[in-house]
Amino acid sequence: MNSKPEKCYDPRDPTIKCVDAEDEFDFGCEEFKSPRARMSCGHVVTPTSLTKYCKYLLEKGESTFVCAQFGCNVEWPYEEVRKMALLTPEEKENFERILAANAFKAYFDSKLCPGCKYSVTRKVESNLSVRCQMCTATKGRTYEFCWQCLREWKGPQPRTDRCDNEGCCNDSLKTLRDCPYAIFENVKGVAKCPFIRACPTCGILVEHTGKQCKNIACRQCKVEFCFVCLKITTECRKTNTDYYGPCSSGIAPRQTSIPVWQRN
Repeated sequence: MNSKPEKCYDPRDPTIKCVDAEDEFDFGCEEFKSPRARMSCGHVVTPTSLTKYCKYLLEKGESTFVCAQFGCNVEWPYEEVRKMALLTPEEKENFERILAANAFKAYFDSKLCPGCKYSVTRKVESNLSVRCQMCTATKGRTYEFCWQCLREWKGPQPRTDRCDNEGCCNDSLKTLRDCPYAIFENVKGVAKCPFIRACPTCGILVEHTGKQCKNIACRQCKVEFCFVCLKITTECRKTNTDYYGPCSSGIAPRQTSIPVWQRN
């Protein structure tokens, strides 16, 4: 069986800036044959490595394409990704379908009901028990499922941590509890700070390498916050204007709950 030919940039295409540099997204070291080109953020890709990286983001549930290179976090427009990845018609259809589904889930906080497989939106974001109206109607009884483990609900409610199904647990809280500490090389007075935090605005998990300043912009809600004290950057800077200095309130402890995004 013949595999599909590898995607290659055309060096004569004036709309693509080919460069003599290493592919910075060839994480598997596969040495793709295509000429290299620069994205708008300045980092170098081949169409195959870019396609693989963007597929990985979609599989993670992302609805935007953000550069993964250290200290970059530039968001690439879909039009740029489509062009630079040389997406085939089939890939474009697949990308756009998953992008729309991921964006819907992110904005409306929806998941597929395990009973009927239709999308259900959670009305009370602090309660893990969610009622599916379609399953309730078809089964002739109240049907509720766990937002966390996606199985029919067991146990008392309302609950914010877990249901009584075996193995139900909040993976994000487990990550916050068990993640290692980051060593902040350039920030004064920070000895131990968790490597992973939940964004205080939207709750998405964010990592910090410890190599840059203590503030970081969330890739989902775009709000900048201090990784050390967990205050929004503007609040943190009211008492400490130094991006590399200690916070007046000290290091915030490990988080034991996930903030819920209160969209206006």
